[in-house]
Amino acid sequence: MSQICIIIAIVLYLAVMIYVGVRFSKGNTSASDFYLGGRKLGPFVTAMSAEASDMSSYLLMGLPGLAYLSGLADVGWTAIGLAVGTYVNWLIVSRRIRLYTSRLGAVTLPDFFSKRYGDDKNILTCVSAIIIVIFFIPYTASGFAACGKLFNTLFGVNYMAAMILSAVVIVLYCTLGGFLAVSTTDFIQSVTMTVALLIVIVFGVSSAGGLDTVIANAKALPGYFSMVQTYVADTGKSAPYGILSIVSMMAWGLGYFGMPHILLRFMAIKDEKKLKLSRRIASVWVVIAMAVAVFIGIIGYSMSKASVIPMLKGSDTETVIIQIASVLSQHSILAALLAGVILAGILAATMSTADSQLLAAASSISQNLLQDFGGKKLDTKTSVRIARITVVIISAIAVLLASDPNSSIFGIVSFAWAGFGAAFGPIVLCALFWKRSNKWGALCGMVAGGAMIFIWKYGIARLGGAFAIYELLPSFLVAVLVNVVVSLATAAPSKEVLDTYEEVSKM
Repeated sequence: MSQICIIIAIVLYLAVMIYVGVRFSKGNTSASDFYLGGRKLGPFVTAMSAEASDMSSYLLMGLPGLAYLSGLADVGWTAIGLAVGTYVNWLIVSRRIRLYTSRLGAVTLPDFFSKRYGDDKNILTCVSAIIIVIFFIPYTASGFAACGKLFNTLFGVNYMAAMILSAVVIVLYCTLGGFLAVSTTDFIQSVTMTVALLIVIVFGVSSAGGLDTVIANAKALPGYFSMVQTYVADTGKSAPYGILSIVSMMAWGLGYFGMPHILLRFMAIKDEKKLKLSRRIASVWVVIAMAVAVFIGIIGYSMSKASVIPMLKGSDTETVIIQIASVLSQHSILAALLAGVILAGILAATMSTADSQLLAAASSISQNLLQDFGGKKLDTKTSVRIARITVVIISAIAVLLASDPNSSIFGIVSFAWAGFGAAFGPIVLCALFWKRSNKWGALCGMVAGGAMIFIWKYGIARLGGAFAIYELLPSFLVAVLVNVVVSLATAAPSKEVLDTYEEVSKM
């Protein structure tokens, strides 16, 4: 009976998502409508959809799993970096990029890069579109992996079958409704995620024996509750967590400046004067959500110690919320429905990011590669159709990449996050705030940042020691340096480009 109730809750949730896609499918009369919702988003939807699309499956699976496994240090400094990055991004980037893209008539991030720098040949558009596709495929794969783990752990459903089913639902409402459907479902999903987190906290603390027991169990593990030490599960001992590790994990915050699916929300708000309200809503929600997610990991350990849920190891720690929901569902029909809400929350965290990424990737191919760079003049109907086909193809590739059920969601997300942060973060900041930046600096910086992610992670980091840091930090710094050096070594931007920059600066 409990599983039937869970299935009912999940099916109802998925049905609402598809309904939203159908509901907004009739409103896509132009490419701007499909990719940016006609710049009609209100402040609440802007804030919550931005954070829901940001807080992917790592909010309800990655962060609790990491906290369960090693304590506060790793996950705590990561969360602090993300919180600071969220606030600063809303504070300095959101209004500026909304005004700039509106002034230039840019509806995608690659489109903005080329128009900002007067790149008539659309080389920046082509390169940035390719980078978006490269890094969004593994990012989307992490979401599908989360869905596979959810259904496999809970119902024993085949991992691949669960991923394919989830992908079909996401593709349906994403291809039907476009940006407005994605943003609206993201808003609904952020509310669902919040409810799920609160239910897990209350039930988890009660089942583990109370708050005092949860804290006592955590304190009993060496370094578990420390921000300068970390607990090593394999040895049962603590290890130092130095300043280099702290800076490395806080560097997660740098990624925000280059996330296409988040920047698109800034570009799409109806009234830029409402961005201050959006910033406050987004910042408060993200801090609370991450703090609760970390605490759930700590609660999960105490529940394992009390034999309420199994003792988890390795990548299985990322299923801690699923395990808690499974136990909750066995208490009563109402409890089973609440467990269904929790699991729908995990789906929400996954879908809210995957749909945004798929839409951004689709726009990169249909709008940026085929039309802007390739010179193909497509009518709106054909352009949107190609975008929809692209969503299906990328989803299929992502499912194949996530076919290993032992893959770490946190690990996949961290790599893709670093890729966007290093490739796009520096160029976005330079484009918005440095007048002398030119297209050659932007192009070289973008390529250097993206390439450095692979070079550092699969080459330099293997040297160990001080080099074994999160690849985003060194790659971001290299991209900034290359952008500055190349811009200064080549001709200044044209008068038209400079005049537009000055015009936006005075708005």
